Amino acid sequence: MKMLIISAAFPPMRAGEAEHALHLCTHLASRGADVHLLTTRGQSAPDSVSFHIHAVMKSWSWSDAPTLVSMLRKIQPDLVLLIYTAWIYQSHPMITFAPTIVKRVLGKAFFITQLETIKEENRQQPLATRAIRKFVTCGMGGAGVDYVMGTLYRDSDRLIVLSERHLIQLGALMPDVVSKTEVVPPPPLIPMCADVHTARDQGRARLSLSQDHFLLAYFGYIDYTKGVETLLQAVQLVSKQARNVRLVMIGGGRGTANSALDQRGKFVANYASEMESLSERLGIADKVTWLPGYSSGSQEASMYLYAADVCVLPFDHGVILSRSSLAAAAAHGLPIITTRGEHLESPFQDQENVFLCRPKDPEELALAISSIMKNPKLIQDLRNGACRLAVDWFSWDKAMARTIGPFQKDLR
Repeated sequence: MKMLIISAAFPPMRAGEAEHALHLCTHLASRGADVHLLTTRGQSAPDSVSFHIHAVMKSWSWSDAPTLVSMLRKIQPDLVLLIYTAWIYQSHPMITFAPTIVKRVLGKAFFITQLETIKEENRQQPLATRAIRKFVTCGMGGAGVDYVMGTLYRDSDRLIVLSERHLIQLGALMPDVVSKTEVVPPPPLIPMCADVHTARDQGRARLSLSQDHFLLAYFGYIDYTKGVETLLQAVQLVSKQARNVRLVMIGGGRGTANSALDQRGKFVANYASEMESLSERLGIADKVTWLPGYSSGSQEASMYLYAADVCVLPFDHGVILSRSSLAAAAAHGLPIITTRGEHLESPFQDQENVFLCRPKDPEELALAISSIMKNPKLIQDLRNGACRLAVDWFSWDKAMARTIGPFQKDLR
């Protein structure tokens, strides 16, 4: 099977979509597919890869449409998979018509759109943009063409969403496409250490920890919706009673993409730096280690996860299957403390495979941490539950089967 993966994001760009593209291509290639990646100029894999990289797209605007057509004719894929979230394509509409372009150029090729997020995009756009969209819509056949999403919904043979919550959101926006949509959560997007015990010892040695220290790990980019401020406040509370508690922040910030409004509505030029300053103001700077970002091929993140005793992911809007940080923690068999949002997805069972608390509540999070620290049986139960969660929902074998399984017999 010859496959073309389209993703504007790819290493060295620091974004979850970039890592998802890299690991998806790698795992597809390892299963015998002839994989080609179409991405943005300047992107390159960290080391030697087992697939073909075509970093030829300049801006993903209409001026790049001929390049897309040229690459389709050159590669002649049986299946095209688009990794889509608007911002990595600079919110330009060209790529939202990709399924129709592919079918007109290649005829019978299958097209899958993997929707990394689901949200209602801004429809109040400049007059020139609206005029171009209307012109293209007429050329693509007006029926079923979405003003913002183009023909992604209409002409994709299959849609992939990353969580049950995303499926519900998509159903509210476009109920007619739910029947061709599959939930495929992202598996771990990091290389994992083979020797667990060696990795744990090395990680704790690098952090200058003794066996008596109880290490909490936060994994993921330092973003303003991930409850970092809540976590730091909780650690301050816990450390008053448990002087052996430590916290390692694995992942680093996003750099310029990290600028955001914080929880108070204040503009923060670099949220990661602001959170480091907060740890100092809280008097816990000596208990928190802030690690820089790691390269895509590095096992550093895995080493530090194995070094930890518990992973804490206090998302502001609750845990969701699409969090690759959660997948990584579960794959490492870590007890996971996280948050219950408005709607809890079916795989999550409180105090069985995750320990749930309210979002944005430092006192409750501190109580959860203290409860786990004092209860070895609960730690083991959560470890076992995390391993089951990883097998059931976050394995690459199951992700591949859910992604391309329905097409394999037709493409032989």
